[in-house]
Amino acid sequence: MHEVVTLQFGQQANYVGTHFWNTQESYFTYGSDEESPVDHDIHFRPGIGANGSETYTPRTLIYDLKGAFGTLRRENALYELQDDPTEISQQMWSGSTNVIRNEAIPQSAYQQHLDQGLPTPALDTPNVRFWSDYNRVFYNPRSIVQLHEFELNSALMPFESWTTGEDLFNNLDREHDLLDRDLRRFLEECDQMQGIQIMTRTDDAWGGFTAKYLERIRDDLGKASTWVFGLEEGGRRSRAKQMLQTANSAQSIYNIAQQASLYIPITSTPSQLPSYVTIDGTSKWHTAALQVLAIESLTLPTRLRSNQAGRTSFGDIENVLSNDGNRRIAALSMSLEDPTVHDVATNSADGQNGSNGHSNGSVAEDGEPSVDKLDIDLYPEVAGSSDRSSASSKSHVFSQLQSLRGKWLSTFEIDDTNFASRNRFSNAPKMERYQTSLLFPMLDSYPRIFAFSRPAYEKIAVRAALSTSTVVSHRVRRIEGLARSLVGIDEREALCDGLISICEEYEDGWDSDSEIDDDA
Repeated sequence: MHEVVTLQFGQQANYVGTHFWNTQESYFTYGSDEESPVDHDIHFRPGIGANGSETYTPRTLIYDLKGAFGTLRRENALYELQDDPTEISQQMWSGSTNVIRNEAIPQSAYQQHLDQGLPTPALDTPNVRFWSDYNRVFYNPRSIVQLHEFELNSALMPFESWTTGEDLFNNLDREHDLLDRDLRRFLEECDQMQGIQIMTRTDDAWGGFTAKYLERIRDDLGKASTWVFGLEEGGRRSRAKQMLQTANSAQSIYNIAQQASLYIPITSTPSQLPSYVTIDGTSKWHTAALQVLAIESLTLPTRLRSNQAGRTSFGDIENVLSNDGNRRIAALSMSLEDPTVHDVATNSADGQNGSNGHSNGSVAEDGEPSVDKLDIDLYPEVAGSSDRSSASSKSHVFSQLQSLRGKWLSTFEIDDTNFASRNRFSNAPKMERYQTSLLFPMLDSYPRIFAFSRPAYEKIAVRAALSTSTVVSHRVRRIEGLARSLVGIDEREALCDGLISICEEYEDGWDSDSEIDDDA
């Protein structure tokens, strides 16, 4: 079945994960409906509920801090906890007991209507207080892992420093062995695991937690495909916070990139957005919606049924991008269309799409595959650096993987591009494209952040691209320069030397000196 196990670490990751699982749930078909093109066994697991009925829940582990789960409880309509903490305490203590409970958080109107089977009210930023407020999926109780050592948004013990997350993992793992307690059961349920995908913040303490968790996974699973979607905060922050996040990002790049099969940094708020996108950068519900659109579209080919066109796997994507495992950091970008208004397969005479102005991206006149410039760039910028547009325009792309949802290209163009890319004697970028007719659904839990010409759009055509290019080296070099003054002397040499080694993998055979000098 080629299963994928998902790990979610922290608030932003769980906002993204909630959108992700809501989308997966929307692909289910029932009764006499046509079979879904998505193989649900890849991301969902069968089980037995409290009443003995069969259940089907996500293959995921959800980690978050105390107070971060909102109204979500481990017990739900499918599962009930077998042990009542009050009864356990009475069995262990013969004296009188006094149980103190925090006041329950009231359910959102959206969740109340879901539970009652009523039409759900429209969501907006003020009434989305937690990621559980718009969750549409039931989870197995073993998927919910609350870390009581830290509280969400605590001013007394902030969960912000990379070493804080590292220390938390070490302490918990020493006490419980987290892989055995939490992950092992999900791994053992897989017949032929395709890989593990991790959604996590990497510019705060969750970066340190993730790096140590990934180290344990590597020790246990060896060369299994492991993708890390490193979510980073964008937009304006105080200088002190920017510097702390830069130091955290430097540690994450150094420690995670050498262990993950692919490390994909993703900003919450790109510095430049096309006119048809409007997001509230202060709303995790909004920023996660933009991030998940790219993540879910990029990975869609890995969960299609075997009889579907455009199907691929984690391993095949890694082979396209990684240059024998030496380039593990990739940049994510995308472009969008309303397919009911614009025929995304039809381009104007100058080769530009009439709606968004991005290139068609088929094979160039010389027979080499051409590289697409998409209009939503999710690769993070370095805090305090100059405009990246000039560096991007000079960048050299080594390889690119595209996932197309909708009729962006003809079957002939797809095959022609992929064939040309496989010419091992060519100096052109290595490129693969996978196309499916399955569009991204605009659910009632998804914010209306796109302004296409037709307001009542229900689905979106997406062109997502994952690229390895000299832009990666440009950013890592800037972070390395800042890290020299931000990290302690004991770890500075190893960290900076490691970051420089990463940069060199994105400069090998490509003269980047002029690019770096111009942007310095």
